[in-house]
Amino acid sequence: MTGFLLLISLIVILGGCEGFTNGVEWFGKKYGLGEGAVGSVLAAVGTALPETLIPFVAIVFSTGKHSEDIGIGAILGAPFMLSTLAMFVTGAALVIFHFTRGRELDPRVNANIIGRDLLFFIPFYAIAVAAGVLHNYALRWVIAAGLFIGYGIYVYITLKSEGDLEGHTRPLYLASSHPPSLPRLRWILLQVFISLSAIIGGAYLFVGAVNELAVYLGVSALVISMLITPIATELPEKFNSVLWIRSRKDTLALGNITGAMVFQSTFPVTIGLLLTDWKLGKVSILSAVFALGSASLMLFWIRLRKTISWWMLLLGGVWYVVFVALVLRYAI
Repeated sequence: MTGFLLLISLIVILGGCEGFTNGVEWFGKKYGLGEGAVGSVLAAVGTALPETLIPFVAIVFSTGKHSEDIGIGAILGAPFMLSTLAMFVTGAALVIFHFTRGRELDPRVNANIIGRDLLFFIPFYAIAVAAGVLHNYALRWVIAAGLFIGYGIYVYITLKSEGDLEGHTRPLYLASSHPPSLPRLRWILLQVFISLSAIIGGAYLFVGAVNELAVYLGVSALVISMLITPIATELPEKFNSVLWIRSRKDTLALGNITGAMVFQSTFPVTIGLLLTDWKLGKVSILSAVFALGSASLMLFWIRLRKTISWWMLLLGGVWYVVFVALVLRYAI
């Protein structure tokens, strides 16, 4: 039964992502938004909803003794998963589509957009993690306010940035009978809403099935929330990126991930700063170190080469495997 639920949830999420990427592209075209605004803000925030709701529900509404661990694990697991496994999946998609569809191996990205996302993410997340070591409640309020304001600045800069949407966009699925240039706003918004609902519903179905399996195997609450649950909740970002890589819209593909990293380092972290003890243990700190290390290496490469290579994305898988091996080997 668990396997059947996993399969159904994956199908629902994938269908939702297909409709969402199509709808959000048309929204961007409708209002003349750049690829940074569409990929790093609209798509990133939309697909970040499942993993944002999980820690909020766990911390605010749950009364279980492990609820705070689950909340903190989900908050920290999202940036880690995005900066490692999601990057690996994107790199793997590049390799697969290179051999099956004849596309170029290296992604063709707007380095300014991806670099800007990483430049915001690294200090935001580093400061939030530092608050988990200093244990100063008043300082946590200051940091939370700073992160909130900082994300607003990031959104403003991104929305003002240049950069037209890449390539051809398929007709809007809910209005495919109309000429591609004439979808009405109400159809765009309806498709985005339906697609997001499918993504969120599918993600929660997947999380429930995976958690049942993890509990059956005797895995701890923190490990479940940090390593297992984010695999499910980050599926929308991974699927969106694969779909955009397939369509050769590489800036949208990577911006969806890096934009979600910026969002995850601000709003969900603020929930943890204000509503939990925010005392980070070894596993939590190590996951943050790996996330920051992966992001910093990518930013360094982008600054050095003005682009990013396929193998650099695949390195995200190495960061992920090493972290999991350390956690399972030493139970730290």
